[in-house]
This record gives sequence, C-alpha cells and structure tokens, in this order.
Amino acid sequence: MSDLCTISFPGTDYPPITLQPHQNLSEHLTIQNSPVLFGCRTGICGTCLVEMLGDIPATKADEQEMLDTFAPNVPNARLACQIDLTADVEICRLQR
Repeated sequence: MSDLCTISFPGTDYPPITLQPHQNLSEHLTIQNSPVLFGCRTGICGTCLVEMLGDIPATKADEQEMLDTFAPNVPNARLACQIDLTADVEICRLQR
C-alpha cells in the first residue's frame, strides 16, 4: 500500500500527480500547472471550485457556506484550496 495520494484529472491531458498526505494541494496544483485555477487560496473567491471524487474529508462550515453560494445542488463540489488530502482523488473543474 502506497503512502502517496494520486490526484488525477479525468477528461484532460494533464498527467496525474502524487503527493504526500496532508500536503498543500493548491500549492502543488499550481506548481504542476494543473487545470485548476487559484485566486485567494482562503476559500472565499471560488476560483478553485471543482468536482472532486474520492475519499475526502467532509466540508467545514466556512467552505460549505461558499459551496452553497457557488455550487448549490452539486454534491461533489469542493474548493480545492480547502482540501486536506488523505487519499487518491479525481478532480474535474466546475464551470460557473
């Protein structure tokens, strides 16, 4: 069993990246020039809004409040800057 988390981007040409659990996802997605954009990195601007599939922690109240505004009724919507990565995930950009 690997101690790394794999982040993949289905439907794109971007190769998967691997990170240690709990590494800063937004920092590494920027370094890798991923299809996920980031603005504020604090969860208030919504530029990193994605659909995320995988074993990810539940949203905290602040993130959920923003998701209710930016992506109501999208059950897998998350703000990538707020994810504490602990397992493999798939990320698809949400269009707003």
